[in-house]
Amino acid sequence: MIDGTLIATQRRTGKADRRDYSGKHHRHGPHFLALTDERGRLIWISAARSCRTHDNTAARHDHLLAHLRAAGLGALADLGFRGLDNDVLDPVIVTGFHATRTRKLTVGQKTANHVLAVGRAPVEHGFAHLKNWRILTRLRTDPARATCFLRALLS
Repeated sequence: MIDGTLIATQRRTGKADRRDYSGKHHRHGPHFLALTDERGRLIWISAARSCRTHDNTAARHDHLLAHLRAAGLGALADLGFRGLDNDVLDPVIVTGFHATRTRKLTVGQKTANHVLAVGRAPVEHGFAHLKNWRILTRLRTDPARATCFLRALLS
């Protein structure tokens, strides 16, 4: 399972804090992608990026699709990864269905989204466990050091 998250940190001083501010979350901090197993244990964490980075963009920069294909693995993802994997015959990343104002979801699509959400629950638990580390809220360092620190916590 794959997901992206913002780890809220303290504000950095100077001009470096602007790119670490998320208008969506109204917080400062780096953005990470993570892969978890079916139990929610973190397997891999991406490099820290500006929190303005979208999940799809971060996955493309990490060549995540190619790495998953090479390993013969697949991943469940939320709607933030919609459009990343356009291979209809052999998808690597499975996302849910998206409703619009003009096209409502059918009962089968709603059921599929529910089953996907139940299957993705462990990735949210993995992120919750990661965010329990109180030291992460005190980080005021550059993203490269935050990456090293988070990967050290992973092992």
